[in-house]
Amino acid sequence: MKNTRFPLLLCGLVFSALAGTAHALQVTDDRGVLVTFDKTPQRIVSLLPSLTETVCELGHCARLVGVDRYSNFPESLRTLPQLGGGQDPSIEAVVALRPDVVLMATSSRAAERLRSLGVKVVALEPKTYADVQRVMLKLGQLLGVADAQRIWRAIDAGVSAAAQSLPASVRGTRVYFEVNPGPYGAGELSFIGETLTRLGAKNILPAKLGPFPKLNPEYVVRANPDVIMIGQRSEDGLAQRPGWISIRAVREQRVCVFPTEQANTLVRPGPRMAEGARLMAQCLSAKAPKNPAAGAKP
Repeated sequence: MKNTRFPLLLCGLVFSALAGTAHALQVTDDRGVLVTFDKTPQRIVSLLPSLTETVCELGHCARLVGVDRYSNFPESLRTLPQLGGGQDPSIEAVVALRPDVVLMATSSRAAERLRSLGVKVVALEPKTYADVQRVMLKLGQLLGVADAQRIWRAIDAGVSAAAQSLPASVRGTRVYFEVNPGPYGAGELSFIGETLTRLGAKNILPAKLGPFPKLNPEYVVRANPDVIMIGQRSEDGLAQRPGWISIRAVREQRVCVFPTEQANTLVRPGPRMAEGARLMAQCLSAKAPKNPAAGAKP
């Protein structure tokens, strides 16, 4: 009698391999690297606050086993191991957590080191509205969340509502938004710049400077914004910056200083962008001059 056991066994192995391939999860990150997973990651390390917050908004905070030192929202994250900065995390501490995947910025220097140690890395770094939507959907794919688009629609609707809350008188208000005391500003191409545009404000940093340019402080003096938006870290010595006392916003006390928690909300391109838009709208309502164009230099 002909032995059929071996062909059947071989067919079973081939079928299993094909089935495994069919169910493999593949994600292409922002470096263009294709990362393959046998199953949906259950143990996640996130080294960028915006990615951390997105994982939680997608309903999977419980999968996070470690974060960078700046990931502090929601409150439950404060109990997790902190692994250093996103740019220079403790490699040993990350590996010791046995993560299925590490989420990090494309600019992080740790990616190749982690990959060389067999750790899967997905690098994503949103800077614009389109980036935030894409990253939201990509993390939804990675985490097996089918309705990630719903979260993006809620963010977009919240920004629109913030814009609709503003009186027509604020339109054209010339704004300088300082991201940190470098000084680094938020340009028109950044998600912050896009929010300002949707609120009807005019960003003093044009698209040609890039999303988050480092500035010569004299640039802001020459631009003479009507309103300045800064975080608490930038407040000290603002009026003492050379020439800044002559800026209309400083001279007329049209400066919005956001407490640290609010500043974090504003500068993180993720689920809290609608809240950030509301904070900017409140600032414009309170500080925008009646005739914003009057203070602009020719």
